[in-house]
Amino acid sequence: MQCLACGESSHERARFCTACGTPLPVQCAACQGVNPHDARFCARCGAHLVVAAENPATAASEAERRQLSVMLCDLVGSTPLSGRLDPEELAEVTRIYQSRIAAVIAEFGGYIARYVGDGILSYFGWPEGEEVNAERAVRASLAAVSALAVPIRGEKLQVHIGIATGTVVVGELIGSGDARHQTAVGETPNLAARLQEIAEPDCIVIDDATRRQIGGLFTCRDLGQLALRGFRLPARAWRVIEERTVADRFAALRAHRLVPLVDREEELALLLHRWRQAKAGNGQLVLLAGEPGIGKSRLVVELRARLAGEPHASLRYFCSPHHQASPLYPVIARLEHEARLAHRDTPDDKLRKLESVLVAARASAEDIALIADLLGIPAGEAYPKLNLSPQGKKQRTFEALVRQVAALARRRPLLLQVEDVHWIDPSSLELLDRMVGLLSDLPVLLIVSFRPEFAPSWVEHGYATLVTLSRLGRRDAEQLAAEVMLTHVLPSALLDRIVTQSDGVPLFIEELTKSVMETVAGDAQSLPSLAVPQSLQALLTARLDRLPAAKRVAQVGAAIGREFSQSLLAVVAHIPEEQLADGLDKLVVSGLASRRREVTDTIYTFKHALVQEAIYDSLLRRRRAEIHARIVAAAESDVSLGMTEPGLLGHHCAQAGLLAKAAVYYRIAGGRSAERAAVAETRTYLERGLQFAGNLPDGPDRHRLEAELLIALGRILMATKGPNNPEAGAAFRRAVNVCRKLDSPEMLARALYSLAITAETRAELNVAQAIGEELQVLAAESDDAGIAIAALVRLGCVEYYRGHFVAAHNHHKEALALW
Repeated sequence: MQCLACGESSHERARFCTACGTPLPVQCAACQGVNPHDARFCARCGAHLVVAAENPATAASEAERRQLSVMLCDLVGSTPLSGRLDPEELAEVTRIYQSRIAAVIAEFGGYIARYVGDGILSYFGWPEGEEVNAERAVRASLAAVSALAVPIRGEKLQVHIGIATGTVVVGELIGSGDARHQTAVGETPNLAARLQEIAEPDCIVIDDATRRQIGGLFTCRDLGQLALRGFRLPARAWRVIEERTVADRFAALRAHRLVPLVDREEELALLLHRWRQAKAGNGQLVLLAGEPGIGKSRLVVELRARLAGEPHASLRYFCSPHHQASPLYPVIARLEHEARLAHRDTPDDKLRKLESVLVAARASAEDIALIADLLGIPAGEAYPKLNLSPQGKKQRTFEALVRQVAALARRRPLLLQVEDVHWIDPSSLELLDRMVGLLSDLPVLLIVSFRPEFAPSWVEHGYATLVTLSRLGRRDAEQLAAEVMLTHVLPSALLDRIVTQSDGVPLFIEELTKSVMETVAGDAQSLPSLAVPQSLQALLTARLDRLPAAKRVAQVGAAIGREFSQSLLAVVAHIPEEQLADGLDKLVVSGLASRRREVTDTIYTFKHALVQEAIYDSLLRRRRAEIHARIVAAAESDVSLGMTEPGLLGHHCAQAGLLAKAAVYYRIAGGRSAERAAVAETRTYLERGLQFAGNLPDGPDRHRLEAELLIALGRILMATKGPNNPEAGAAFRRAVNVCRKLDSPEMLARALYSLAITAETRAELNVAQAIGEELQVLAAESDDAGIAIAALVRLGCVEYYRGHFVAAHNHHKEALALW
């Protein structure tokens, strides 16, 4: 604190100037106004003031030693800002800036120690400590930058942020509540301040201790060893770029040579035993659980290899993170692949291909019609018409799909695999539940793999076995690394680092070892200085950096999805044809993706869903939005590219920032899901549409879109949960309020009509009658016979529920005549 009398600086906890003895002023934390030393409330803004401790012994007795992550956030260009703005405007901008940052810090569990000029000092780990203090501090910093993306009073503000982690002495001083002034004493706060000084606008710089604690949770750029003011030795610093997926969520990247299975003999023996039981007619279910990269898929690959010489059938279904709201996506994808359907096929071609597969499987005409309808293929005159309700069609389709699997199993024992069930859509989960219920009577071994966050409901079945894969021990980890190296020889110290950093996860062991060998290219002299990546994300980035031709291709492909066609990639990537072909070749050769040639196109698939996720996460958000926008433009201009699924288009629009289009596509997707009686998916799509519609500028376009989504959402809730469902009523009431802003009597009538139904079934007959009368007025004003009929129907229903049967009869008779 600077003395107003002599200008000298004293310790911030001091009450009197150490140079001249004058009582020191108090600075308001809210507005930075200076107040007399004995003031308790700010004379400028009225805030409760923070006062230094009178007795240093008291403060010391309340202090404690602990590890903190200290974050200092400072405003960029505050001096030029003060020159442009009137003092009152500056005070308003400053208050809003501080409130936004304070809200972010509170959201992530931080504690604001004090306001330092235009800066905000906060602690993570005090007064309550957690093991993820550094992570919370970094997340808060990224959110703080995002919080200032929206200009304040026309001013685009930027900040620079420094974070340091270490041991400090911190304690509670005089004051209470939000006005407490806490000071962390030690090197850590000073280091955070120096890192903040070197940070560029909207950049976050952290120390090495913080970097070690956050591991691979964030993308960071090494700034090297820096000479910082006031520090005797250089300090290593890092710049935080963006959040990324944690290391153990990343995928297995398979090489051309399959590495022998290590330390899974017990699990493999169990699978083989369950297979023998299934072949004997006692169906078995194996629930295969484990973290990403632990080897679930690799174990099943080994089982398939062991069964290669036995006569049996095999089916595999893959769930997708981008299709969790797409009804029966794994089934549809499997059928399309099995029938070799191409996007450019005519409906007749698609039907012919599907028939060839289903007829060979001895499917009935009705089953073919149902499955063709599921795939959106017109069945033609040769098949029975499906005059079914959405729910009835769903049930019959489920029965047809189950019959196909059962028929296949009765011809020969069946190995059935469903992968990544943690991403399964609700309809597929319902179908899977049916299959599980039939296992005991079929010669089927069903293997369901998932991550630990998924809780299967089938564990209690007598024929179910839960297998949870654990990490490898040190000896097994070394053996796996040796299998990857083959004839290569690595120094023991480096091998030790690989084993240690992989933490027993087979995927990490394999990829770390391969990265080492790719980098050194046989030069043993360079091995000791090699910086082995500390996470799979960093490893993947390093591998892609060594494949510049493949990197750009992989990033664009990852934005499209786990599977992408060469034709769509060519349109979206904006890469010359020769470079695109070279990049795709290198992507396949690197083992990151596989290639499947079809009649009209070439399809590429990332070897694992998490490979695609990791590559996608390497893109800057701006770059992601650009690619997603190109995908949408390509899909809308050329339907032959195969991007016609509205739910997926909604996803791409949302990522591109095309909120209006996203809402429209989600509304369309919701309508299609409703036709298939896929209730959960329909609701998901409609709620997503509402979310994006709510972010659109206020106006007729937004109101119309919101009204359509709300009415559709209310109707699906009413159909599935009953017309007296409170959520349905709330949706219709919102729809009515939105429709009143539109010049659309027909839209308002639709909302009022549905709301009247919910009111009637809740016995709110006065409300229902008022709605019917409003519909009558609306019909007269718009001269719309359809609205008039709606009014008569609803009024007739009200009279019926009241027991006035003659009046009800007359209303309905009049409506029928008008119709």
